[in-house]
Amino acid sequence: MGLVIALIVAVLAAGLIAAALYETFTRGIRFRQALYFAPLKLLYRIDTRAIRHAHASGRPVIYVICEQSKLDPVICQAILPEDTLHVLDPESATSWLVQTFRTLAKSVVFGKEHMVTNRRLVRHLKGKGRMAVYLPDAVEPDAAGMRLYRAVTLLARKSNAQVVPIFVRNSRFLPSSFTPASMAPRKLLPKLVVHALPAERIDTLVEKAGRRFVTPPNALFDHMARVRYEATNYSVGLFEAFVEAARTYGPKRVILEDTVTGSLSYKMMLIGARVLGKRFIGMSKRGEAMGILLPNANGVVVTFLALQTAGRVAAMLNYSAGAANIVSAINTAKIRTVLSSRVFIEKAELQAIVDAIEANGTTIIWLEDVRQTVTTVEKLSAALQWTRPLVAVDPEEPAVILFTSGSEGTPKGVVLSHHNLRANAAQAESRFSISVEDTLFNVLPVFHSFGLLGGTILPLLYGVRLFLYPSPLHYKLIPAAAAKVRPTIMFGTDTFLMGYARTAKDTDFESLRFVVAGAEAVKAQTRDLYRDRFGCRVLEGFGMTEASPVVAANTCSQDRPGTVGRLFPGISVRIEPVEGIDEGGRLWVNGPNVMLGYLKADRPGELQPLSDQWHDSGDIVAIDREGYVAVRGRAKRFAKIGGEMVSLGAVEMLVQSLWPEDQHAAVSVPDRRKGERIVLATTKKDPDKKEVVAYGKRNGVTELMLPSEILPFPDIPVLGSGKVDYVTTLKRIEQKLGNKDKAA
Repeated sequence: MGLVIALIVAVLAAGLIAAALYETFTRGIRFRQALYFAPLKLLYRIDTRAIRHAHASGRPVIYVICEQSKLDPVICQAILPEDTLHVLDPESATSWLVQTFRTLAKSVVFGKEHMVTNRRLVRHLKGKGRMAVYLPDAVEPDAAGMRLYRAVTLLARKSNAQVVPIFVRNSRFLPSSFTPASMAPRKLLPKLVVHALPAERIDTLVEKAGRRFVTPPNALFDHMARVRYEATNYSVGLFEAFVEAARTYGPKRVILEDTVTGSLSYKMMLIGARVLGKRFIGMSKRGEAMGILLPNANGVVVTFLALQTAGRVAAMLNYSAGAANIVSAINTAKIRTVLSSRVFIEKAELQAIVDAIEANGTTIIWLEDVRQTVTTVEKLSAALQWTRPLVAVDPEEPAVILFTSGSEGTPKGVVLSHHNLRANAAQAESRFSISVEDTLFNVLPVFHSFGLLGGTILPLLYGVRLFLYPSPLHYKLIPAAAAKVRPTIMFGTDTFLMGYARTAKDTDFESLRFVVAGAEAVKAQTRDLYRDRFGCRVLEGFGMTEASPVVAANTCSQDRPGTVGRLFPGISVRIEPVEGIDEGGRLWVNGPNVMLGYLKADRPGELQPLSDQWHDSGDIVAIDREGYVAVRGRAKRFAKIGGEMVSLGAVEMLVQSLWPEDQHAAVSVPDRRKGERIVLATTKKDPDKKEVVAYGKRNGVTELMLPSEILPFPDIPVLGSGKVDYVTTLKRIEQKLGNKDKAA
């Protein structure tokens, strides 16, 4: 027996030595470090491939580590160069693990706020040394956290050191995590991935972001956010990403709920998707686009995931766009089959759309019929294989087609890949502090990019419970529903938020931490109202369908009213000058979240990719020294009057501040003398132009910004996304002006 035990010990020792030798030769660490690290690597299956960036850096260098657990310093002391000086705070240093591994590397223990004044650290770096600093794991750091970013930045600049950000993916779920267990479910042995970015000097980061767009501390903050989102596993498709989420947050976790069918756990959601996916494979070809005509309910998520596991493309049809636009979208994307629900069509009174689809020769598959034919064998098979996708997909393949709102022209199909969507979700998660303690109340329809990514995919990937509400237009019902659900996060548009506030009780939205608003400018009145009545912050964001969609957003820790926030990590921009506009210019964007390309009506079914991977947003923006983006308006939403460019959005905001209880939309119409003139549509009864002129003068507004004519209407038409429908508004105005001319 003793011989057997001795043999086992010998084999284990030999294996340990072999693993240590492998790490020594492949990772460039000392044998003594590798000997300590080998058991950890085996236990946690640690992937250290990206750590090559840390070893390839020159000197001096500061390794900036996002410290999520007490194991992070242990791993870093084992795999970073042996002469690295580790700056530990007292809490980390007391860990028995850290104490055990402190013999591997030099270390000092003190509050990190003293880094800049500590002469030993400055001398160490100026002497071409290496240093590791552990920053708190805070996606949205408080004032003390930002002081640490400033301290590291100052230290790096004083010593001319390069910076290497390091993030250990999944360590926040360890038993030794600094995140409360209520926010991050504990896993005994999660698979860990050590991710690092190439070494950069702070001034280089500032230069890359555009020197006038970011301060040095924010450049470091953005770099740390970038390592966090890049640590995501992008090698799998959306379905497998949802499986990863289920394993991380618990297959039995109730994650999805609606107003009709109740709630679903991760596992039940994925089983349902696999059952439907098997049927969809028999109806279509691999990579084929299949239309989804469904409301916000559990069924639309299951159907969407079913198409992902089947290797098909989900084409999200906007049922509020009208029959003609829907048929146009179907033809543009070459959709042969549309998935819908009889109950939905009947309740939403959309039979005319169904008739138009069928008249177009497109097949409608009723999901109720499919469910009735599903056998017990199919259900059991899906339950046994719920973690396996039916079809393996390349993450760069198309996953979804969304159609632009058409607020200013004919809608186009926007083709987004699995990678696009996952990257944008990870970018958002690297900026917003969200956890399993949160519940997101989504009223934005899934055919809208914000409703699909932010309101559906993002929460489900990161363990946030999702409640889907079928229509954003139920102004009286939504506050009462929110009072029952008690969400902590909500998405919306300014128009919708004001509509809910008018009918809500003060307690209906009291559970909200924050609301993210997009699609249109957020008024100061809306922000103040939600803060004062509900104790909730309204955070304005900015995006476009072509960018999956979010490009920039304010957060609870970085919020500047009047702007749409700071750019998400990994997004590059360029600003091109526009004649007649002195401040800002036309925004172009590039990044992993930018679409594969367009589908257009003139070349149906043919993907038209971007020529150079840069997308022209069509927006006029200005970016300040801190990196906050201010949207001046759409390029098409500027009027050229007497040679001057005037923002129609600014005209709307001016009138809105004068008449805050009403809605307004400004458009430009041809003018023989000035080229163009501004006409304002408003819901205010008997509007007096003299009031607007007087208000403009008091606020120092130029005469060019004042509407030449103000026309009252009973309402301002909006699209399903919540944006003003300017096409319909312009038609109404032209008709009214035409009638006035005839009467004259």
